[in-house]
Amino acid sequence: MICEKEGVDFAMNIVWIGCHEEGLQAFKSVLERGKKIKAFITLDEDAYLKRSAGSRLYQKYCEDYSVEYHTVDTIKGEYAHDLISGNMPDLLVVLGWSEILPERLLDIPTIGTVGTHASLLPHNRGSAPVNWTLIRGEQITGNTMMWLNKDVDKGEIIDQMEIPITIYDTCKTLYDQVAVTNMKMLNKLIEKLERGEKPLFPVKNESEEAILPRRRPKDGLIKWNQTGRKIYDFIRALTKPYPGAFTYLSGEKWTVWEAALLPVSSKDNGLGPGEILGNVYGFARSVNGIVVGTEREMLLVTEVEDAQGIIYSGIELNDLNLKGIFKDE
Repeated sequence: MICEKEGVDFAMNIVWIGCHEEGLQAFKSVLERGKKIKAFITLDEDAYLKRSAGSRLYQKYCEDYSVEYHTVDTIKGEYAHDLISGNMPDLLVVLGWSEILPERLLDIPTIGTVGTHASLLPHNRGSAPVNWTLIRGEQITGNTMMWLNKDVDKGEIIDQMEIPITIYDTCKTLYDQVAVTNMKMLNKLIEKLERGEKPLFPVKNESEEAILPRRRPKDGLIKWNQTGRKIYDFIRALTKPYPGAFTYLSGEKWTVWEAALLPVSSKDNGLGPGEILGNVYGFARSVNGIVVGTEREMLLVTEVEDAQGIIYSGIELNDLNLKGIFKDE
């Protein structure tokens, strides 16, 4: 890969930091297009197991394309710093990484450090933007590519792509679209850098919005005294590959992985929030489940997991014959 640097052609050296599967498609595409990635850095096994939606396919691609593969427990340590500085990157790519890079790492690459954030910045700056977008019932999101700096999601914007949100989307389907936009924007950026351009987007990354707070598994507790639509949005925001929305029945924890929104009033049918009406039966496996009341619309819960990690759907879920009231404690 040849770039213009102070009037002299040079081979651009790329170092890549990533773990989340949202960056995998971009990583593979850059390699398939014949671009040279000198080194790839990801989480070691202990740190990896504490994250959601990570991928180990990066290692296979590194082997296939002769990319140095390294693991670290944190990007903030001396080992990571020595790895990056030792590879002398011109471009540092950070896709699907949950830690904020220390400023001393950002100073290493000669061109800059590029990353993305799964929202249309400056809107929804902070943690878990895709999950928060669904929880808040927003109808459009997007992905922003930027030059990273020491502040949280405040770097100069390089590019943006919008992603519409439908009633059928989940965190997984939105991240699949984020992965595609990562690939498109990064390939476009590399092409411009090869021509000696360092692009910026005509949107200022400035906002008075509060930064989105980090989400933890314990934040997945379902509050049944909300509308069915809000609970439906909550469940689809936290479903696989994330830890899931959960509730309690007779003191036992149940994780709700799949649900459908029913345009039927809970109150008109005498159901209180979290109260189970009974089973729905169908020869198509996906329509079986239990009808539950909310503050307004009913929900059809079609897949759950018990405290022992056993998943129930279809006939197996109906055979549980669950009764009572789901509670948030």
